[in-house]
Amino acid sequence: MKRSIDIIKQPRILVLKEIEHLSTEQLNKVPTSFNNNIAWNLGHMIAAQQGICYKRSGLNTTVSEDFFHTYKPGTKPERFIDEVEIAFIKEQLFISLEKLEADLDKEIFVDYTKVMTRYGIELSSIEEAVAFLPFHEGLHIGYIMSLRKLV
Repeated sequence: MKRSIDIIKQPRILVLKEIEHLSTEQLNKVPTSFNNNIAWNLGHMIAAQQGICYKRSGLNTTVSEDFFHTYKPGTKPERFIDEVEIAFIKEQLFISLEKLEADLDKEIFVDYTKVMTRYGIELSSIEEAVAFLPFHEGLHIGYIMSLRKLV
């Protein structure tokens, strides 16, 4: 699965380069007609990965439950995300992938509870979940690139 993880990692590197000049205030800004901001989208990418890989496999997330519930699907920014949390999110974009790769190598994803995504894609295995991640993250990176122009 090394190649699959690289397909997720490279766009994460790119998006961080694209937003590195933005202030904490800009990362938190929710423009008119949007429901979220850049910081939330970054956190959501991690929470979604945790949900479809770990939670669907009956495993604990590698981030705190509080973090997961703040950024999971169906949420939106409820508070200002400070620079300490933003730094944590940026770090977790890569730590979470390294952990996922290591856990895939250890074959800890034995069980998987099937789910139908909101995009009409059924995921019934960890392999399908990992294959779905680049699609999902591509959507959110697209939102981030649009938001970047408005903040």
